[in-house]
Amino acid sequence: MSAKAVRGRPSRRATTGPDQGSRRRAGFAVLGRLVAAVAVITAASAVFLLGDASTAYAAQPGAVLAADSIEAVVNNIRTWLVAILAAVATLFLTIGGLRLMWANGDPGEAEKGKAALKSAAIGYALALLSPLIVTVVAGWVK
Repeated sequence: MSAKAVRGRPSRRATTGPDQGSRRRAGFAVLGRLVAAVAVITAASAVFLLGDASTAYAAQPGAVLAADSIEAVVNNIRTWLVAILAAVATLFLTIGGLRLMWANGDPGEAEKGKAALKSAAIGYALALLSPLIVTVVAGWVK
């Protein structure tokens, strides 16, 4: 190989232009805003779904801490089931949206994102139908 052929080859070293660093900083800024927005939405949905507006009272001394009836137990299970299903569906919705957004044209990643969005839709449907499901199961128990 001659020296001329070696000199004529393009350099493999990555060239950095004056705007490449600013593009990278802008990407991190957008990522930071996205993470902050997801954190705020997650916290707000957790407070909305799990928060109860009633005041918590301590049990009286000597009181037995048991459910009054099977209906009270079923209602508590229904409330917890809806909250947990909605929280998991929100998590899948967030993950699916992020995967779909960051796919960058990769069909495999885009399919994973779509599958996570479908799982989120199924989770929300189950959260909406869980009171009916628990009522049916409570009817079997009686």
